[in-house]
Amino acid sequence: MTTQTSPLGRIVVIGFGNMGRALVRGLLASTTCEIIVCDRYKSSEAEEFVNSHTKRITFLQLNQVQRDGIEIPLTSHDTLILCTKPQNLQESVQFWKPIFCSGGGTPLVVSILAGTPIEQIQKLFQGSVVARAMPNIAATVDSAATALCLSIDASESETQRAKSIFEAVGKAWIVPEELMNAVTGLSGSGPAYIYMVIEALSDGGVKMGMPRQLALELAAQTVLGAAKLVQETGLHPAVLRDQVTTPGGTTISAIHELERHGLRPMLISAVVTATKKSRLLARAAEKKVNKN
Repeated sequence: MTTQTSPLGRIVVIGFGNMGRALVRGLLASTTCEIIVCDRYKSSEAEEFVNSHTKRITFLQLNQVQRDGIEIPLTSHDTLILCTKPQNLQESVQFWKPIFCSGGGTPLVVSILAGTPIEQIQKLFQGSVVARAMPNIAATVDSAATALCLSIDASESETQRAKSIFEAVGKAWIVPEELMNAVTGLSGSGPAYIYMVIEALSDGGVKMGMPRQLALELAAQTVLGAAKLVQETGLHPAVLRDQVTTPGGTTISAIHELERHGLRPMLISAVVTATKKSRLLARAAEKKVNKN
């Protein structure tokens, strides 16, 4: 690989699932950094992806590294992104850490593992600044909502470096770590709630005689347009709602029906329930780490 001049340094992505691929694709489009992708196997999809970006990506496969004894020492100017499943964290770090930190290097470590506190990651990468992030599935279309927090020793430049990684695939916010479980319940799981809304709206259209595809496209575009209005106008959703609610009209009748069946309480409860579940998963993960 050529000498690195990007302000992000070299970026190592461990785990090349949907989110790993989304981050790599976004970074390729928005930065000049060189990227090292690490995964147990090289799937046909990964091979096709890597082959189309040979000048920017190096793919390290587990058996290849074991065979060749590869070591790539990272420094504090480099970034290591953990995109594995939480249950695979220990095994992944045990294998890949010696390859990148054998020289005592302390890269910025970014974790997207749900329910895994900064403290747990720091135990595995002592001396490194750690960023914990919760992106969502919309990263695959460069429209993610990502919240992230950093260890207390993070500098302003490290904070900005971590944030810029996720701005490559959408919008990002810095939050206190105590809010991360709520972030998981809202924006992390939130796309699933909206998919159900889109599906239900399209079902309503079908019930009223629309072809399925037309109903689905109208529902999806309606949700997209409504969200864009909230973002671009900065107006409260209630204000925007009133703008399309004519006295005695169709919208107010529909709103009355939604209120009668408890749409808002149900969505609020969904966020609360998912947040509580995230907390439980975090506690279980922490117990597992402490036990080991």
